Amino acid sequence: MKIKKAELKGVYVHIKELPWGDLPEIAIVGRSNVGKSSLINKLVNRKNLARSSSTPGKTRTINYYLINDSWYLVDLPGYGYARVSRQEQAKWGKFTEKYLTTRQQLRGILHLVDVRHPPSKDDILVQSWLLHNELPVLCVATKADKISRGARGKHIAVIKKDLNLPPGVEPLCFSTVTGSGVEELRQAIEEILQPEAMLSPED
Repeated sequence: MKIKKAELKGVYVHIKELPWGDLPEIAIVGRSNVGKSSLINKLVNRKNLARSSSTPGKTRTINYYLINDSWYLVDLPGYGYARVSRQEQAKWGKFTEKYLTTRQQLRGILHLVDVRHPPSKDDILVQSWLLHNELPVLCVATKADKISRGARGKHIAVIKKDLNLPPGVEPLCFSTVTGSGVEELRQAIEEILQPEAMLSPED
């Protein structure tokens, strides 16, 4: 997939505000500090399309990026930031859950986890919830440049075990610094966007 055009289409705080139409959507979920904005910028080859907040957990909106005038990359609010009140976390959770379970244009989900650390309780809960609801999900292990290639296999094995990924399913290692995994992620998204080719949890 070649990404020739990418633009921020809108920032929304209510489900009813989301764009109309039938353009397919790929959603991104992950912890507040997992590198969602950096991944978006690297994926579309733009430096500042997605802005990282200086305060993790500050982003409380659904951000829509229109790609190639043909599909949306949807950045959902990050989860798991301790300084955010439980009431606020619950509010974001319901917001995200409603989007994931009701948005008919949704074709696939990129679940981002930090490859350097074992999945958090929130990572595990989110992955379990996605699989329980039979939502199509691809696990992406970010910040791959922070560990050596020799240690990468051990870290990936822990992620696979803790997230209970199906046999044969590997997290996609990704680095915004080296560009590792960028083309693979673009290809995976292209496959997900193919008509009648939604990524299933067993694929």
